[in-house]
Amino acid sequence: MEPSVLLLLALLVGFLLLMIRGHPKARGHLPPGPRPLPLLGNLLQMDRRGLLNSFIQLQKKYGDVFTVYLGPRPVVMLCGTDAIREALVDQAEAFSGRGTIAVFDPTVQGHGMIFSNGERWKTLRRFSLATMKDFGMGKRSIEERIQEEAQYLVEELQKSQGAPLDPTYLFQSITANIICSIVFGERFDYKDRQFLHLLDVIYRTFPLISSFSSQVFELFSGFLKYFPGTHRQIYKNLQEILDYIGHSVEKHQKTLDPNNPRDFIDTYLIRMEKEKSNQHTEFHHQNLMISVLSLFFAGTETSSTTLRFGFLLLLKYPHVAEKVQKEIDQVIGSHRPPSLDDRTKMPYTEAVIREIQRFADIIPTGVPHKVTKDTLFRGYLLPKNTEVYTILSAALHDPRYFEQPDAFNPDHFLDASGALKKTEAFMPFSIGKFKEMWSVGKRICLGEGIARNELFLFFTTILQNFSVSSCAGHGVLAV
Repeated sequence: MEPSVLLLLALLVGFLLLMIRGHPKARGHLPPGPRPLPLLGNLLQMDRRGLLNSFIQLQKKYGDVFTVYLGPRPVVMLCGTDAIREALVDQAEAFSGRGTIAVFDPTVQGHGMIFSNGERWKTLRRFSLATMKDFGMGKRSIEERIQEEAQYLVEELQKSQGAPLDPTYLFQSITANIICSIVFGERFDYKDRQFLHLLDVIYRTFPLISSFSSQVFELFSGFLKYFPGTHRQIYKNLQEILDYIGHSVEKHQKTLDPNNPRDFIDTYLIRMEKEKSNQHTEFHHQNLMISVLSLFFAGTETSSTTLRFGFLLLLKYPHVAEKVQKEIDQVIGSHRPPSLDDRTKMPYTEAVIREIQRFADIIPTGVPHKVTKDTLFRGYLLPKNTEVYTILSAALHDPRYFEQPDAFNPDHFLDASGALKKTEAFMPFSIGKFKEMWSVGKRICLGEGIARNELFLFFTTILQNFSVSSCAGHGVLAV
């Protein structure tokens, strides 16, 4: 037999042995699910339309709690509203670990407030909540910042003089400027080239993250990381944003006044200096960089996408926009800007915004969790560090809570008398407990309060000053 054939057979046998040895021996008693193949896991049972469709189909067969093998690793899926609430509220501490997102991992490497775990996460979260509260509710409240930005937006929209307008970059700019004012201590002009370039990098990165190739990478990142692919472009884009953040940190270090911190970066640098003799401190440069990246990245795209999606829906359902404008006229009028105090008096507007968030379903699979200890859940034993996906889309489309889950209908959030009603299945930011406008839940979105305020004030300010209509032949917004 030829040596090359023998070598090929040896490699094949070795590969098969690796597959067999690589098959996970899960401790505990995991929920049921499709039978996995060695190494491949449940790849062959996945829907070609993507992982989300696969999970929704598997829910119909196995119920709200089941196990899927993403490549060689088992992941427990929570699809039902009740199951997600039981995990993230009733057993919040046990489910407070953060799982990995393969395309982000080479960049974040477990640093920053979103992707860290254990004491690092607790320390950075406490600091971030306190700091963002100081700069969001201190000398200038977050409400004032959003109101000011909304007026800049109105001035920019007025320049179009009713001509067709694609508002994508403007919606990105206004949401980015809110987080920039807190993190970097400044807002940027809508025509600032560097600012627009960064927004474009973020805008181009999100479709890459949700692409089919990134989903495949999530299953086999240990192997595919050595080959070209979408993951490398995502890494390159994130490094470009980190370069900008690094230059900003350097500027802050040169002009830092310890007695007068201007923003999140200043406050962090002051804390770094105080703890420089502590060898185990979490206040070091890497955690600062990834924390700022997380805030800038997450605080820009999700809210701007929701705004864009919302106005597309208003173009499709003009009677909804008319009812919102009628409520604006009745409660606010035309002589003062909208305020957060108006929200409780505008149930229909608030219902529309919530229905936009539900229908848009921006983060359908949530951000991965993992259990921090061996956890008993619904009769199953989840071993420590088991990854858990909370499929928020299943809750947002739960027919037990929404009469027409696949239709856009603001009445989903209104009772028979037209008052706003609470719906437990509404969890576009995941779920947790709240105190005023700041999240204090275990793993809920850090900036949910800011995002909710942005959506209300930006939507009402635009609709107070403009009417929206579609332009024949163009998928754009005319104001």
